[in-house]
Amino acid sequence: MSPKSLTDVFKLNDGFSIPCVGFGTWQTPEGDVAVQAVKDALAAGYRHIDTAFAYYNEKGVGQGIKESGIPREEIFITTKLWNTERGYEKTLASLPQSLKNLGVEYVDLYLIHWPANDKVYDNPVEVNVATWKAMEKLQKDGLVRSIGTSNFLGPHLEQILGVCDVKPAVDQIEFHPGYPQFEAVKFCQERGIQVEAWSPLGCGRVLDDERLKALAAKYGKTVAQLCVRWALQLDVLPLPKSTKAERIQSNAQVFDFEISEEDMKTINELPEFGYSTFSPYELEF
Repeated sequence: MSPKSLTDVFKLNDGFSIPCVGFGTWQTPEGDVAVQAVKDALAAGYRHIDTAFAYYNEKGVGQGIKESGIPREEIFITTKLWNTERGYEKTLASLPQSLKNLGVEYVDLYLIHWPANDKVYDNPVEVNVATWKAMEKLQKDGLVRSIGTSNFLGPHLEQILGVCDVKPAVDQIEFHPGYPQFEAVKFCQERGIQVEAWSPLGCGRVLDDERLKALAAKYGKTVAQLCVRWALQLDVLPLPKSTKAERIQSNAQVFDFEISEEDMKTINELPEFGYSTFSPYELEF
């Protein structure tokens, strides 16, 4: 059953709940732009804000949350561990800076931003495992509620699942029409790991696609709304991003229609396009 409103939730495998649509802040500039975008999102009804240390906007995101006037406990906040801070000790030392930037005592979800790979490390599996063990400690210490991964595919997740005390609650991956990564989605869903979609609009690359335009028009919706709704109907949690108040509002207006089974199949089977080219196997940082 697809969510019916922005306040509906997905249940995570650790017992916590996560609002079904998040507000993404990748590429949102630090300072006034980030502050206002977060305030606009919260005013529009979002209660799930996604940022990362490497977005360089945690302070603005935190300020926007503070200025919104909405109690901290009503807002689900995600941030991420950057690649330079992988490993046990560095991971433990990194989160306090993010908490300080955000102006909070804990985050609801902390993710490893990218898996270590053999382009950067001689021992990437050991690095991923050590990093995960530190994530478990941060959770045990009460600094994070849920822990998870970002950009991990099945082989990366297997490294953790084989040794973990706490299973990842979330895996955030690139996911949009033309690049749905269904193999990774299936891997996660079979193991009770909630999939989140970064770039659910393909960073805007899919918005001018004529095939999607035609389908969106059929429902009286924008392509962006079609993309967000499509993700939700696949039990994937989308993180649409904008800095314009009207688009922030529009991206959340996805609960008054349902994409037909036939049209879902059409979107699912679109040939690859809109891919960011960021591969966890090829990144050299």
